[in-house]
Amino acid sequence: MRGSGGHVARKRFGQNFLCDGGIIAGIVDAIAPRAGEPLIEIGPGLAALTQPLVERAGQLTVIELDRDLAARLRQHPQLDVIESDVLKVDVTALAAERGWERVRVCGNLPYNISTPILFHLLDHVDVIRDQHFMLQKEVIDRMLAEPACGDYSRLTVMLQWRYAMEQVLFVPPESFDPPPRVNSAVVRMVPLAEPPQLHLPTYAALVQSAFSQRRKLLRHSLGRWLEEHGFAGSFDLQRRAEEVPVHEYVALARHPSLQPEA
Repeated sequence: MRGSGGHVARKRFGQNFLCDGGIIAGIVDAIAPRAGEPLIEIGPGLAALTQPLVERAGQLTVIELDRDLAARLRQHPQLDVIESDVLKVDVTALAAERGWERVRVCGNLPYNISTPILFHLLDHVDVIRDQHFMLQKEVIDRMLAEPACGDYSRLTVMLQWRYAMEQVLFVPPESFDPPPRVNSAVVRMVPLAEPPQLHLPTYAALVQSAFSQRRKLLRHSLGRWLEEHGFAGSFDLQRRAEEVPVHEYVALARHPSLQPEA
């Protein structure tokens, strides 16, 4: 399945193809696929990861937007090819259709839409066992950030609520063809077994509000949102968004006055 076969990387799809054998082996070892387990690869591209993954798993579901690449992938009998934008794929419904209780997800995500993909998968986290993604290194830095630092962001707060995460591999630009202008890395994301229960749309809205004016005190952003939504508790708004730890955002979203009506 490997080899470009004359395929030219398309900028509109954010295509940078992994070509470093050592890095590929390291990613596959980090994923450690086992025969028969449900595994989805997002953006298989020229199948650099796909081949070693399917050799271990035996069967693999791949989601590929590029129709030319999807047609090539369909030639492999062990691949179930879904030709689609991953943002339009209902992973929960897919798991139900295939009889999967939990699915593993991996891939070299297009860097231009990596955050929307991560947020999309958050909606389907209940059927996901784990995720391993190649991402821009600075995105992973934001995912893993601690409060009161420049990398701490909306992405941090949205993902740390639900996942245990760690960087498992650094990937330099020369590992790709064409080489991107940024460093990359691989992150492991494991959904928490017992996450705090909350109303995700409420949590997402208040976090987005908090970081909408991150250089200003929260009273200028989140304070107004809380007032509009009838918040009847107390919260220190004399801080900036990056100074508030994840557990405080979670507790705020769980406040009785912010719960949706049944």
